[in-house]
Amino acid sequence: QNARTRSWNLLFVVLLPPTPLTGVAECAFVLLLMAVFWVTEVIPLSMTAMLPALLFPMFGIMKSSNVAKEYFKDFHFLLVGVICLATSIEKWGLHRRIALRLVSMVGVNPAWLMLGFMSGCAFLSMWVQNTSAVTMVMPIVEAVLQQILKAKELGCNGNVNPDLQLYAQPQSDQSDPAAACVPAVVSRSQQDLMMCKAMCIGIAYSSNIGGITTLPGTSPNLIFSEYLNQIYPECNCINFGNWLLMCLPISVIMLLLTWIWLYWLFLGSDFTFLWQCDGVQSGKEKAARKVIEEEYKSLGAIRPQEIFTGMVFLLMVVLWLTRSPGFMPGWASLFPHHSGYITDATVALLLGFLFFIVPAHGPDKKYEAMISWDEFQALMPWKVALLVGGGFALAEGAKVSGMSLWVAKLLMPLGDMPVLATVTVACIIVTTLTEVTSNAATITIFLPILSPLAEAIHVNPLYVLIPTTLCTSFSFLLPVSNPPNAVVFSYGHITIMDMVKAGLGVNVIGLLAVLLAVATWGVPLFSLDTYPDWAPVLPGFNSTIP
Repeated sequence: QNARTRSWNLLFVVLLPPTPLTGVAECAFVLLLMAVFWVTEVIPLSMTAMLPALLFPMFGIMKSSNVAKEYFKDFHFLLVGVICLATSIEKWGLHRRIALRLVSMVGVNPAWLMLGFMSGCAFLSMWVQNTSAVTMVMPIVEAVLQQILKAKELGCNGNVNPDLQLYAQPQSDQSDPAAACVPAVVSRSQQDLMMCKAMCIGIAYSSNIGGITTLPGTSPNLIFSEYLNQIYPECNCINFGNWLLMCLPISVIMLLLTWIWLYWLFLGSDFTFLWQCDGVQSGKEKAARKVIEEEYKSLGAIRPQEIFTGMVFLLMVVLWLTRSPGFMPGWASLFPHHSGYITDATVALLLGFLFFIVPAHGPDKKYEAMISWDEFQALMPWKVALLVGGGFALAEGAKVSGMSLWVAKLLMPLGDMPVLATVTVACIIVTTLTEVTSNAATITIFLPILSPLAEAIHVNPLYVLIPTTLCTSFSFLLPVSNPPNAVVFSYGHITIMDMVKAGLGVNVIGLLAVLLAVATWGVPLFSLDTYPDWAPVLPGFNSTIP
């Protein structure tokens, strides 16, 4: 099978690149070639991103030195700073303390327990990579599921599987009393199985839902932000604060509706728990409460390293929010002679730098920084960094070659459609494609197409780019759609069909929530109802209000 796959990969690589023609056709060929390679993954995604560095100089579109400049942008500094914070959070266990505290606050009823874990994972994914958030939360979820499955019916309360494997089978003789405390697959009730499915799928989905909330929360958001700075340098309307105002309500709506949808799909239509406050707990709920309390106690008292990491985290958020909030002067106005010089990346890099300087222990111990370079680079997504650089190079090539203008003229007839209908179609296309290819690759392919589309129909580019960027993160259908889905699927509690059934509903929820946002509170927040001065005006247009 592997040999056949490699043969097909080689066939794609050899047969796809014919010699293009000139000008716009050359750049369009590079875009098409990269899109096909990204979707089929015939070669690694990060190496496909290097094609502009190879083909643009050969075709005379851009000089090699100019292409190289596009591969490292402000985005990469922001990513480095955020990963420094994520490394410290994971190293010192702050993520476990946050997740367990959030879960204990909502209670141990299966429905509330699921909401607690989903909220904790969503909150973590706002600040760290989605995959990291899932890998932080899933071991805790697995321990709780273990305890619930072994409670009450089998009379084995308090016996915890140290390997945290739900399907672990004893290799010893069945007459061993200890072996009787490990539940066999056949002994689990259907309700237990459904609870496992709902809990695990909820973790995967909540990481994607939380990631859209902040600019550094997920790769498509960062790619969009940097693309906007590159193509529309006069646009200063996207920052951490107003993006949070735009997307936090979307995330809350999606999280609550996804929670209700998953509960209905897997656990039934009995929602009486929403208004019942009798305080009586079943054996399973007591077991879940016990394991959560024991997990939290095992963390011990909060350590100085966790306090420092938490303080840096809060400081980073505050500085991001107050740098240039828009409705009032931010602290960036303290540098009037350097307007636009300081960005969110400056803040992230400065605070990330501290983790390599501040000692992790007191003066009586050997000096050790909060994080080391090896620990940092183990979490640094270099593949994403190269992938994004290739997208920036592709966008610049489209602009230089004139392909963007050509696409804009080609799409002018779409101006006769209602704008919201055009945005809806674009969102559906992006949501469909992102199920089978990388989120970062999907947004990289579509940004050079969607911004000329907005210019062609003479609407604010943000009206098209923001919803499609958010929909790029809605890859809920398959385990291969994104790494969080794959991580959760690897635990063995869910099937592909479970994820497909659940993902279809969440895709609809996400699409409707995004369209609601851009049609209501997004309009005054980003002036979506006017064509901005920073966007070019194509011949034949004066003004249009969506």
